[in-house]
Amino acid sequence: MFRKPALSTISNGSSLQGQSIGRLPSLDSKEPAQEEKVVLKKKITFLRGVSIIIGTIIGAGIFISPKGILKNTGSVGMSLILWTVCGILSLFGALCYAELGTCIKKSGGHYTYILEAFGPLPAFVRVWVELLIIRPAATAVISLAFGRYILEPFFIQCEIPDLAIKLITAVGITVVMVLNSMSVSWSARIQIFLTFCKLVAILIIIVPGVMQLIKGETQHFKDAFAGNDASVMGLPLAFYSGMYAYSGWFYLNFVTEEVENPEKNIPLAICVSMVIVTVGYVLTNVAYFTTISPEELLNSKAVAVTFAERLMGNFSLAVPIFVALSCFGSMNGGIFAVSRMFYVASREGHLPEILSMIHVRKHTPLPAVIVLHPLTMIMLFTGDLYSLLNFLSFARWLFIGLVVIGLIYLRYKRPDMPRPFKVPLFIPALFSFTCLFMVALSLYSDPVNTGIGFAITLTGVPAYYLFIIWDKKPRWFRRLLDRVTETLQIILEVVPTEHGLKS
Repeated sequence: MFRKPALSTISNGSSLQGQSIGRLPSLDSKEPAQEEKVVLKKKITFLRGVSIIIGTIIGAGIFISPKGILKNTGSVGMSLILWTVCGILSLFGALCYAELGTCIKKSGGHYTYILEAFGPLPAFVRVWVELLIIRPAATAVISLAFGRYILEPFFIQCEIPDLAIKLITAVGITVVMVLNSMSVSWSARIQIFLTFCKLVAILIIIVPGVMQLIKGETQHFKDAFAGNDASVMGLPLAFYSGMYAYSGWFYLNFVTEEVENPEKNIPLAICVSMVIVTVGYVLTNVAYFTTISPEELLNSKAVAVTFAERLMGNFSLAVPIFVALSCFGSMNGGIFAVSRMFYVASREGHLPEILSMIHVRKHTPLPAVIVLHPLTMIMLFTGDLYSLLNFLSFARWLFIGLVVIGLIYLRYKRPDMPRPFKVPLFIPALFSFTCLFMVALSLYSDPVNTGIGFAITLTGVPAYYLFIIWDKKPRWFRRLLDRVTETLQIILEVVPTEHGLKS
């Protein structure tokens, strides 16, 4: 079920051996293998790359609760500065990933770069935590926002039942996973449409806000830096919230092998996306303050809805629909990208073999997509999702910081590696310091939750030695795993990937 991690890599141009495809001779017997290879195809164009990045960054936060930054900065002026600074720093991180994505032409994102720089153990720990906790919990949280806001127009006068939210959320999660299992092209096309909806939603807020500025509604910008003084802990916490709002710029690196002309399209898509998101976020916050006072913003449960009710009347009912579509786009982009991390980790021997297999007709990594479904459903109906995310929020920045440190390390370890896109060294140095600062801050400000998250992360170490290193497992156990793999192959109609990538 787990292969030994001795597979050849795509980055050095050698082929992937995998297991014998002869297990399922009937599944692809209609067409000769040489005519139609069972592989992931290069279907991510520049536009689709932009839609993946923007579509996963912009979720529900900018529409619902930008008040965390205002609360911790203490003033309108400082909050707008922080939104801008976080956008610039996120761009720095994205540029670091752009360099990694053009010199290491393998999918998998964080996992692949940690594997290349620091070896299999930390890479396994990263994908272990992502699979078991982080991704199911994160998917469930953004999906719950989708469920709540898609139902909001039907429950105007009363509270939405929790069971109704969870049921419609479960339907939304299932639809996204079916979509990603059936077609890469349709997943990408729908992501483009949903990204367009997100940008329309932001424009629905920005345009009236600009009109308010033209009318002279600037009272909330007078003495913009006056207000409650931010505490020493407040500014770092606001910074943490801002960086979280921009997170998602790394998802295109999860699908590098499927990007057309990655040397050009990855850096260009990242730069264009981050500029659009940063400008959109800052202008959206400016628009809020043309109509809503800082005090009202802090008391609002959904800032975009409050803003729309003030300026748009009945049209404000459209805002929850746009928020729901925005959440759906984040769900779709996240599952599309992260499934490739599981696919690559399985290909390297760090996850069960079945996760590295491709559907014989759809050419999608179907097992790597649907593996998240049961885990996400369990968390949706039984888990304290927000506590789980608090436990593991530090892990995201710890590993992202490790990836960027790995970029610096690879500059010295492998100086002759081709680097079609190269960033100045101060950018990864500054960004990695920022990530480690955020990790240290979480250890100081919330030692209990961070300690629990750290303990959960460390469970990946014994798991690595048990599942990967220990190769003297009982024969009956290995036979059982082989039989399970073969049965799943037949049910799912999947086979190991063939040599290379089909363009």
